[in-house]
Amino acid sequence: MADLTTDVRYIKGIGEQRAKALGKLHIATLRDLISYFPRAYEDRSVRKAIRDLTDGETVCVEAMVAAPPTLSRVRKGLELVKLRVVDSTGTLDITFFNQAYQRDNLHTGETYTFYGKIEGTGRRKQMVNPIVEREGAHVLTGRIAPIYPLTAGITQSLLVKSIQQGLAACRDLLEDPLPDEVRRDHNLCHIHYAYDHVHFPESQETLAIARRRLVFEELFLLAIGLKKLRNRRAAVAVPPCTQTDLSPFYAALPFSLTLAQRRAIGETLSDLTSGRPMNRLVQGDVGSGKTMVAAAALYCAAQNGLQGALMAPTEILAEQHYRGLGPLLEGLGVRCALLTGSTPARQRRSILEQLATGEIQVVIGTHALISGDVTYCRLGLVVTDEQHRFGVGQRSALSAKGENPHLLVMSATPIPRTLALIIYGDLDVSVIDELPPGRQKVDTFAVDSSYRQRIYAFIRKLIQEGRQAYVICPMVEGNDAFPDDRKAVTAYAKALQEQVFPDLKIGYVHGKMKPKEKDAVMAAFSGGETDILVSTTVVEVGVDVPNAAVMLIENAERFGLSQLHQLRGRVGRGQHKSYCILLSDNQNPETRERLKVMTRTSDGFRIAEEDLRLRGPGDFFGQRQHGLPAMKIADLSCDMALLQEAQQAAADLLARDPQLTACPLTARRVRELFDENRDALN
Repeated sequence: MADLTTDVRYIKGIGEQRAKALGKLHIATLRDLISYFPRAYEDRSVRKAIRDLTDGETVCVEAMVAAPPTLSRVRKGLELVKLRVVDSTGTLDITFFNQAYQRDNLHTGETYTFYGKIEGTGRRKQMVNPIVEREGAHVLTGRIAPIYPLTAGITQSLLVKSIQQGLAACRDLLEDPLPDEVRRDHNLCHIHYAYDHVHFPESQETLAIARRRLVFEELFLLAIGLKKLRNRRAAVAVPPCTQTDLSPFYAALPFSLTLAQRRAIGETLSDLTSGRPMNRLVQGDVGSGKTMVAAAALYCAAQNGLQGALMAPTEILAEQHYRGLGPLLEGLGVRCALLTGSTPARQRRSILEQLATGEIQVVIGTHALISGDVTYCRLGLVVTDEQHRFGVGQRSALSAKGENPHLLVMSATPIPRTLALIIYGDLDVSVIDELPPGRQKVDTFAVDSSYRQRIYAFIRKLIQEGRQAYVICPMVEGNDAFPDDRKAVTAYAKALQEQVFPDLKIGYVHGKMKPKEKDAVMAAFSGGETDILVSTTVVEVGVDVPNAAVMLIENAERFGLSQLHQLRGRVGRGQHKSYCILLSDNQNPETRERLKVMTRTSDGFRIAEEDLRLRGPGDFFGQRQHGLPAMKIADLSCDMALLQEAQQAAADLLARDPQLTACPLTARRVRELFDENRDALN
């Protein structure tokens, strides 16, 4: 007997080979299959006679093959199948490019439905590469057709047939996780209707009904899970920290903090003195001073006899934090140490001994902080920098070194607050929404490649003045599957060195390099030994190089706005006037508009809002990293009202039934969704 966890290869009509293909889309179980929702829909229900066809329209035509299709090879890599089809009103020419199999698929005298774009008028009408199926099949045509995300070896036809078979197999298996009263109160359809019509809608109305139900369900279950995580935290008691006088801390700083920084510090200290474990996200724009919030929290923890650990994603970033925070905290009487994979063995042993005895009060480092042989005397505060670079498991592993330690996470990826509540749903959020005085504005320009020589001349001029430059590329190596205009880091760095800047020192770095190699290249650039650094987005979060004054981003249209903003934040960190140049030959109006946003504002939160509006939330940087379920159908750029409705419904249900005793299906589905956080939800 099948259930929703059954491997898809055991579903009737799928089998081993098709299951292997589906695995490329991460479809392994029956539930995965029926929950693989369309990304778009095409209305293929409009059918016309040949004489009524007009140039440019996309419609279905039901017609008979008038003569055997012909196959011709125009040149290497280009094959054409041509045929003429007829109905009672006229003739239509059909051409297939590189689909030689169509010659044998289409038989003279038989009638098929062709769906495609009409070209030409009068008697010279044609379709190129139409979708085709036998008359009356109505799998791919004659209906509102779902369009699914694909991968190599997977066709729309294969997915449609597989999902039809999957739905047939689970008719009696689908249990509704929405309690009846919730479904009734919010006018939601039954689960069977929702799955049937989200995949194969009979009309736009039935699609809207089905989609609303499934979006609500997804957001409702997510809201319950997040609320349970929060409730679990609130139920844990820890000895509260005493109020700490921060006057010495503020006096030791060589600058004044902004009001936003002081507000975030106040919220953090309020958590530390609450008697509950802190679980706070501090998010702010690049250069907004989040580290000072962490420093204040570490100082407060040390004053209360607690140890603090700050974990950074790279050695070079950990060293930067240590150079910045170490002298500040040591000057206030707080013992600090740096622990990374490169720490010499003898020094490492000494640090581990002092951590175990409590002599070291603050340790700054990388993943080395969660190594098995690292023990803490009284770990009370965990700080992670660049939250999205750490999986929930790594965060938990460091927290497990103490007894319910306070947790402070920092992120320089500004995202709209509503989205933050979803992605960081188990965290309280502090926003630093102003920059320290004196922070440089980076002039940003969006241009096409006709400016390339002028850009290179400008970069040379700045380097001659003593500055340094970043060049960012979207990918590491050439890939035949993508257009040639995608710049490859290694090849591009070589071309720059040999053809453009033979007299300058050029380095390159990308994510496939070993950590020590990356750190060595970044250290050379940071130390001024390299003039130009060619890189992928690995520098998105990196060291401060105050001398870097220009960044050229190739194929800028391939990056999200928030990512472009993160990258831009690598320059303008010193006293020198800085520039960011977005290079793109893409003429799509929406793409040009997106890039213009970057030239108009340097406010990361405004950019994030615009990014959300223009391209939807997608997966801002992989919700899977946070242990939270990725959204399969909800789109927060247009489902915000439904999100609020679902959150209220979740809050009402938990107020009536905190343990979901009367809703076992709801409780089980939430646990399944939050699989990585299962213990937290029990």
